[in-house]
Amino acid sequence: MKRQAGMFVLCMFAAVAAPLAGEVPVYQAELLARFDAADARQGVAADAGHFYATNNYSITKHSKLDGSEVMRWTGRAEGEPLIHLDSLAEYQGRLYAAHSNYPIWPMTSSVEVWDAVTLEHVATHSFGIYRGSFTWLDRHDGYWWGAFANYDKIQDGQTEPYGHTRRTQVVQMDDHFAVLQSWVIPDGILERISPMSNSGGSWGPDGLLYLTGHDHGETYVMRIPEAGSVLQWIATVEIPLMEGQGIAWDRSSNDRILWAIQKKGRIVVQIAMPEIPHARP
Repeated sequence: MKRQAGMFVLCMFAAVAAPLAGEVPVYQAELLARFDAADARQGVAADAGHFYATNNYSITKHSKLDGSEVMRWTGRAEGEPLIHLDSLAEYQGRLYAAHSNYPIWPMTSSVEVWDAVTLEHVATHSFGIYRGSFTWLDRHDGYWWGAFANYDKIQDGQTEPYGHTRRTQVVQMDDHFAVLQSWVIPDGILERISPMSNSGGSWGPDGLLYLTGHDHGETYVMRIPEAGSVLQWIATVEIPLMEGQGIAWDRSSNDRILWAIQKKGRIVVQIAMPEIPHARP
């Protein structure tokens, strides 16, 4: 696989327009590189030398230098035993995936773990029937974080919405994935991502949480509120080529680098993210 079109210069990192009262500012990100990746359907993770693209039940490891495939893990077939890997996160040499039985009812979820060097599946944690479909997880500030998504979409063969998007929750968990706290997403974002839900999430180096929907080329910049149960939406960043799904900040870099995917084109993108002014309280 070849690395395509090295640098794409977009607008300067500035708000597209001054926000109106009650609106959040919108910023532009810059596309650094794009890579073909057959498994770029659900999400992506990255470490110092590689990025990892995930499909529903397979993961491919790629070189960061040219996007070439290094190795691949795959289940026997969809649903045996994994059904729907939703995202990936790399932490201390392991890949952690949020997994669910989407679109089967009732919803069940788990955390699945691989060795990042060998792609050997090494651990699992089952939530069973819980708060929704587990769509992403990340490590930040000594805790695990993630989201249990619900949907306004009525799935094939069902008669009711798949949980209702407004029931989506972002959660903070301990080392054993027990939920400690949970928050809901602001109405403005829920209206934007419905009938789907919160698909991806990753904590930035600025201490802010970046969330994505299922199919929009934008990430929503969030802060944990000082009080109450609704996340604080402080900015939106428009990201070239991305169409929602799982995202991952590159913590091996000192730069503000985000990895994302375009599901339709099976593309992984490397993104330079803008600074968000007044990011810290």
